[in-house]
Parts: sequence; structure tokens; C-alpha cells
Amino acid sequence: MSLYVLGDPHLSLGVDKPMDIFGGWGNYVEKIETNWKNIVREDDNVILAGDISWGMKLEETVKDFAFLEKLPGKKIILKGNHDYWWETKTKIEKFFNAHNFSTFSVLFNNAYLVDGVAVCGTRGWFYDAHDEQSEKIINREVGRLKTSIEAAKKLDGEVIVFLHYPPVFAGKECPEIMNVLLEYDIKKCYYGHVHGKKAHNLATVGNYKGIEFKLIACDYTHFKPIHVT
Repeated sequence: MSLYVLGDPHLSLGVDKPMDIFGGWGNYVEKIETNWKNIVREDDNVILAGDISWGMKLEETVKDFAFLEKLPGKKIILKGNHDYWWETKTKIEKFFNAHNFSTFSVLFNNAYLVDGVAVCGTRGWFYDAHDEQSEKIINREVGRLKTSIEAAKKLDGEVIVFLHYPPVFAGKECPEIMNVLLEYDIKKCYYGHVHGKKAHNLATVGNYKGIEFKLIACDYTHFKPIHVT
């Protein structure tokens, strides 16, 4: 059994929002499917780190989750900035049950022990947002991240954080999120959200303040799930 992660699949099988109009995203759904099946086995787990579906409502995501349901392995999902369909954890789980989607778990104010890893995390927020509304959001995200990490520390595994937004980008930090990672002595953090070659070149990848950061956005990984452990 292995653990993998992939960010930003941006599926739009049920709505008219094709990503292949953007450079580097040609035939991306087929690439995800082929790479996933070549890498992931039925007893593996894959974390989907946000921006999963372009559907605006849960019912508009049915085809996207049906596509993912048929792929090997179990999936742990967390929220991205474009997951407008996201509801409460209870409502999402009821939606999965109603459609017989049995391979999904929701990461939201909780943690999971998978193959020796205590999986925790949250969406995060922009590193450069300073308006009043953003402050309210970042405070909620900080609370969710702390709750998730605390839950992870109760599990018998290596605590690894998975976020959607990068805690640091182009040398600029989201200090509220970075402070939590440092406070809890987190050593590994995976994140998505960052797209395009120019942005990829500005992304923090590698050791920063004692934390090993990895970018796992689909177009950065060439649409391949990345091995965690």
C-alpha cells in the first residue's frame, strides 16, 4: 500500500469549463486517467489537494466524481479555491453515499492515518491578501489547520501537511499559515494551486525554513500522482 498526492485536476465532465484551452492542458483528463492507472493500485491512497471539479453545485460534480470513483485506490479530498460545490463534510458524505461513491474521504478539521502517514491539512489562503474579508478567512483556515494537525498528532504516524494554496510563493509568505507549520515543527508540506511555467519557476520547491515543500499541481507533475510514501 502506498500514498500518493495530486492537486488541481480541474475536472469539468459535467459542466462546460474545459481546461485544455490553456497551454499545457491538452487532453488532460486522458493524461490523468492513463498516468493514474499506470501508477496507483487498488490498495493505494491518493490525496486530491483541491480544485477537483468546476461544478458549482454538488449535483454538477457527479460525472467528475464518477470518473474518479472508477480509478484505482481510495481518495482523500480537500477543498480548493475553485471548489464552489463544497458543502459541509456531512453533506458531501451524504452526496457520496447517495451516488454509491465509496472510495472518497473528506479532509476537513480531521486527519487520517495512511501507510504510516498522519494526513492533515486545509485549503489555506492567498499569501498577499490583506483586506478585512481575507483576514476572516485566513483566521478560519489557521483554526482548521491547527485542528487537523492536532488530530494528526494523536495518530501513530509521520505528520505531513497537505494544502491547496502555497504557504510561500516567490519568496513571499502567508505568515499565518507558515507560523502554524513552524509552531508544530512540520517537516513536509505538499501544495497545489500554482499553474503555468512562469508561476512554476517562482514556486518554492525544496527546503525552506526547515520544511520540505513540494508543488503537486497537475500541470507541474505532468498529470501524474506523486508518491508520498
